[in-house]
Amino acid sequence: MNEIRLIAGLGNPGLEYQGTRHNVGFEVIDLLTKKLKVELNREKFGAAFGQVKFEDKKLILLKPVLFMNNSGQVLATAANFYKLTADGILVITDDMALEPGMIRLRAGGSAGGHNGLADIIEKLGTDEFGRLRIGIGSRNQTAGRDYVLSRPDETERKLIDTAVTEAAEAVPVWASDGIETAMNRFNRRLTMDDSGQFGKQ
Repeated sequence: MNEIRLIAGLGNPGLEYQGTRHNVGFEVIDLLTKKLKVELNREKFGAAFGQVKFEDKKLILLKPVLFMNNSGQVLATAANFYKLTADGILVITDDMALEPGMIRLRAGGSAGGHNGLADIIEKLGTDEFGRLRIGIGSRNQTAGRDYVLSRPDETERKLIDTAVTEAAEAVPVWASDGIETAMNRFNRRLTMDDSGQFGKQ
């Protein structure tokens, strides 16, 4: 792995999609820009773009301006420009298979029915890039598109916000120490106990 890390949050551009379940990847990037004191004030590779020095690394933060299902070309163009291998890439996305309040880091794997990930896998030609999945639940929904493009209720929003905060803490660990260390530290479930406080399992 070289000294550049590419971090892309997935979502759909436009005010009408803000706060929807499908845009939690954007929310993590937004929180990271505050934590790392960097602005996404340029458009590059078909994405809102920012870069910042972190320890001995250069972090590239991206929010594609294309719609979710066309995210792959953005990642492929950026990866080719920086001559990155897959282990230097982290994609942050929603996941219906995880309950709200859960995050999971993985070093690779299938798209799991996520069209944005599927497009990235196709365009990169590999599924061996890191991904950070934010649980949005499913409520046994069959109409997945309508569900992910809607906004969570207040209870779910609190859980998702906590997971977004946890995810923003996990990204710098991935960047500095690698995916295995980040997985060991952050692949835990966030739950709300009877007092309304969040804890980790």
